[in-house]
Amino acid sequence: MEQQDLDVLDEIQRRVLWLATRIVDAANHDRGAGDGVKVGGHQASSASLVTAMTALWFAHLHAEDRVAVKPHASPAFHAIQYLLGNLDRSYLPRLRARGGLQSYPSRTKDPDEVDFSTGSVGLGAAAPLFAAVTRRYVDAHFGARPHSRFVALIGDAELDEGNIWEAVADPATTGLGNVMWVVDFNRQSLDRVVPGVRIDQWRGQFEAAGWHVVEVKYGRRLAEAYDRPGGAALRDWIDAMPNEQYQSLFGLTGPTLRKQFLDGAPEAVAALIADVSDEELGPLVTDLGGHDLAALLDAYAQCDAVTDRPSVVFAYTVKGWGLPIAGNPRNHSALLTGEQVDELRAAQGLTRDTEWDRLDPASPAGIRAGQRREALSRAPRERALGVTVPQTTNVRANKPISTQEVFGRVLVDLARDRQVGKYLVTTAPDVATSTNLAGFINKTGVFAPTAQRSWSEDRMLRWTESPEGQHIELGISEMNLFLLLGQLGLAWDLSGQPLLPVGTVYDPFVLRGLDAFLYGTYSGSRFVVAGTPSGVTLAPEGGAHQSTITASVGLELPGVTFVEPAYAASLDWLLCDAFGQIAGADRATPTAVPAEDGAYYFRLSTRPVDQAPFEAARDRLGDAVLRRQVLAGAYRLVDAHQAYPHLADAPTVQLAASGAVLPEVLAAAAELADEGVAAHVVDVTSLDRLYRAWQRTLRQGVRTATVPSVPGALRSAFADRVPVVTAHDAASHAMAWLGSAVGAPAVPLGVDEFGQSGSVHDLYDLHDLLPGSIVNAALAALSLR
Repeated sequence: MEQQDLDVLDEIQRRVLWLATRIVDAANHDRGAGDGVKVGGHQASSASLVTAMTALWFAHLHAEDRVAVKPHASPAFHAIQYLLGNLDRSYLPRLRARGGLQSYPSRTKDPDEVDFSTGSVGLGAAAPLFAAVTRRYVDAHFGARPHSRFVALIGDAELDEGNIWEAVADPATTGLGNVMWVVDFNRQSLDRVVPGVRIDQWRGQFEAAGWHVVEVKYGRRLAEAYDRPGGAALRDWIDAMPNEQYQSLFGLTGPTLRKQFLDGAPEAVAALIADVSDEELGPLVTDLGGHDLAALLDAYAQCDAVTDRPSVVFAYTVKGWGLPIAGNPRNHSALLTGEQVDELRAAQGLTRDTEWDRLDPASPAGIRAGQRREALSRAPRERALGVTVPQTTNVRANKPISTQEVFGRVLVDLARDRQVGKYLVTTAPDVATSTNLAGFINKTGVFAPTAQRSWSEDRMLRWTESPEGQHIELGISEMNLFLLLGQLGLAWDLSGQPLLPVGTVYDPFVLRGLDAFLYGTYSGSRFVVAGTPSGVTLAPEGGAHQSTITASVGLELPGVTFVEPAYAASLDWLLCDAFGQIAGADRATPTAVPAEDGAYYFRLSTRPVDQAPFEAARDRLGDAVLRRQVLAGAYRLVDAHQAYPHLADAPTVQLAASGAVLPEVLAAAAELADEGVAAHVVDVTSLDRLYRAWQRTLRQGVRTATVPSVPGALRSAFADRVPVVTAHDAASHAMAWLGSAVGAPAVPLGVDEFGQSGSVHDLYDLHDLLPGSIVNAALAALSLR
């Protein structure tokens, strides 16, 4: 790149530095929160990446490229978007304000276009890697999309996160030549200057995983000094200098800096810099490659040239570059004083009246910004898939069957659908067969970038690997499962192809991937995940493989619809509806429930359940009514007054349950009838939808100061305001709120201790889930009236 172009980029990066710094300053000093809580922001962390980001957006990126920005550099990102004309000026003073710029880049909440949400360190860094996995899949199945590079800007402390290395090591992420990570190697963390430099360790780990590694360590000044006679000694000394000693140089000037720099240095180094003035010495010895535009652009070009594997660039930077707090061990959350901000503004040639101005459009820098805005503009992407998912696959079961088995059958039937089947893609962390994906895999195959020879024959599982396969197998990493699901669910945006993603995982280990699960849904991703098997009905496996709190997690996760059916047909309806919502084919067609922009979490079981009670309810209500109620979240499985007419005037109780425990609840209802108590049985298919319906009416009442109404889903399933017993193969509190919702006394039963090995009967006895305990709970509930 010509020097005049580098001078233009330098002018731009100085303006980016100013705006990023001022954005944080305005949030803390111009706008008082009024509640005594510090607003915060990260001026130093933004400054360290200003050069790398300026080089990307103003010289390197194409419109189809996608970038994840490290959380603490969000002010620099918004400054760049403003200079490109993609952000209104009114947002600049509104960092961390309601309706303003988010603390960290957010796909769903920021006003400018964010490719990847970041915030939980490590996850935003790995997301572009799995977006590239998704792109490879899309290209193989639907034709090559315009070439994209998937870039992550990462703080070096993020490399301490274990999920980074899980992502790097997974076989599914190998060979992705369109991935580049840029590590902001400033050698400082939140608390301290990091002792030692771990570059050798990290380089080795990346290279062992097959990555291409580039180091951008020195700027032009130092490179030129190294080329002078005796320059090797200077280089050797800077390389060998303890990190803490090197970082301490940034706060020093003049003779003090020279003394600190030479402390412990060989005589040859002192002789080499003897003719360097005190004023020149600081800029020389702190001249790092991460702030050299030409060096960074050359590194990016090197990565582009390597197309058979991912690349990582270690850009040596100064935390707080260009600011008076540069290199200070405590600069992570430090804020410039008003006087320092004034000095920085003046150095930019700006005034209070012009400080928020964009670059002069007639200047070389302004012209470059206008050109880059045009070069980076993107056409709108279509989110809807444009196919109609059937309401049911008409799955039938003439004998007891588990929801896990039904799940596999429904997927196979949908795979046969000419409209829907090709968009289905499944993934699992080495549990595909034990979560009942074998049928789907036998039909569609396993995805691999190139066809792989099969060396053994298995009639039960035909593990054919080819570019046509529709199952992506992962190593044993639940974090990778949810990271990949999150990116598959955003393929409509990042790869121009909507998909119907499905993941399976052992339900207890949903918690091991919970951060990535939350990350995907916070980013607006839509997918289906089945946690199976679940609960203590996985009895012989013991407490380590039994999930008790996952129902609560599913209920509480924003952007997630939690579903726990017990019967084959209800699971069929719910799963088809989930895919229909994700596909979003025809929003004009009324559905049984509002369109929900989010993911779907199915908690399933391996316990076979007799289907006769559901078929009886089907005969009583009819498919149309029953399906509507199943999708809404609950229906009356047994109406005691119809099943036992002689109990019309008897004491009445309602037994509500989800999933695998319903056989015990039905048995308890029969026992209660023998004792003269009418017990309605309510099958709660989605605690989530039921709870949201209740909350909507409550909040409407609160906001309008009116009496809340009872939502239809609750009204139809719990027609009588009578005592409630809830039973759940999960923590009891997940359903305990139903008493408040119905307005009646409630006794919640569930699993509130760690499980252990045994039979289902043993563990249900231990946790008071056998029919006898449910009967006693019903009598207790009646006594509370």
